[in-house]
Amino acid sequence: MQEQVIYYQKRAKEYEQVYQKPERQTDLLAIKEYLSTQFLNNSVLEIACGTGYWTAILANPATSILATDINSEVLEIAQSKTYPKENVVFQQQSIEDLTSVTNEFEGFFGGFIWSHLRKEDLCSFLQMAVNQVKKGAEVLFLDNKYVAGSSTPISRKDEVGNTFQIRTLNSGEQFEVLKNFPDAEELKLLVEEIGTDFEWIDFQYYWMVKFRKK
Repeated sequence: MQEQVIYYQKRAKEYEQVYQKPERQTDLLAIKEYLSTQFLNNSVLEIACGTGYWTAILANPATSILATDINSEVLEIAQSKTYPKENVVFQQQSIEDLTSVTNEFEGFFGGFIWSHLRKEDLCSFLQMAVNQVKKGAEVLFLDNKYVAGSSTPISRKDEVGNTFQIRTLNSGEQFEVLKNFPDAEELKLLVEEIGTDFEWIDFQYYWMVKFRKK
């Protein structure tokens, strides 16, 4: 996992290039429109906020956002952006540090973090996520689907079923990155004990899941 952290540190300034792929623009427009109506008047915890690409969209409907990430390099970029409602606070924090039960947030958002988690860690991760929000709060995840020709090829799979990619930076430096691609049934089984109103939202290049904390 440390290699993955270093990869995103070094990728910070070129991270948003992934959102410039021509074939993904229709999906991205639809997702932005969808998210612009989520978490209305809610206090939201966003994990793995990265460069603030999605933070800027979520900040419009939300009352407030605490946006966290492990990397200071991406947070610096996120903090440099303009948030008209001035309702975003950034904090350097890993998801492993979100272990205490706060129950204070009215919404939870994780964009492109699910795919970087090992399958064997997902149950504890989900419990951590719902521990941060009030009963009935909306929990929402957004991530990639694997689409041949657009996605980076899978380089290997381990004995548990985790899949990996070899990522190349503009500099030519390469890193092995954990990248899993779950389906709706897999997520539904994981969520059923902690959430209600499960909804899988399918796009060509992305998936979204939302549910409410029991």
